Amino acid sequence: MMINAKELTAVVTLTDSAIKHVKAQLVKRGTGLGLRLGVKTNGCSGYAYVVDYVDEAHADDHVYSVSDGLAIYVDSESLPYVKGIQLDYITQGLNSGFEFHNPNVKDTCGCGESFSV
Repeated sequence: MMINAKELTAVVTLTDSAIKHVKAQLVKRGTGLGLRLGVKTNGCSGYAYVVDYVDEAHADDHVYSVSDGLAIYVDSESLPYVKGIQLDYITQGLNSGFEFHNPNVKDTCGCGESFSV
């Protein structure tokens, strides 16, 4: 299901850094339709993010175009937990990874691996 850019803003956004990283990784992989964003039950606070590359869409995926040639896939169950999220890709010293700015989060665990809504 594709939605327009106005609706996309309310669902998921990526910073320029995140877009650049994901596009580079898709080129490096040589295959892939986009990035999958979801949640799973995990950790001491309840939920953890799941990020993976998409090679095949699922029937319950909501697909959002975030940049030329880049789509984000979110399954129906995860959608309420990630609506309004911004994904960033940061590098701090030798460490790099995605950083999630989610307006739905009410609390996070001490280690930062899980969250509750």
